[in-house]
Amino acid sequence: MKYRKKPVVVEAAVWDGIHVDPLWELDPEHTQPFTLDGAGHVTVRTIEGPLAASPGDWIIKGVKGEFYPCKPDIFAMTYEVAE
Repeated sequence: MKYRKKPVVVEAAVWDGIHVDPLWELDPEHTQPFTLDGAGHVTVRTIEGPLAASPGDWIIKGVKGEFYPCKPDIFAMTYEVAE
């Protein structure tokens, strides 16, 4: 049997390795699920535990307010711009 993912609108920002502003736009209450290191990587505290994101990865805010990183190729195959 095959299944299709239900259409869900999420907020997301690309991590560029430098500017934290797009991440704070996803998290206006500053619950601080992000930890930066000196090499341009960010660790995202997810419901599964900490996950690393590299520059160019997307940081997604899910439907329950949870955060998680996503590689750009997976993001492009899974999401499109919502009107």
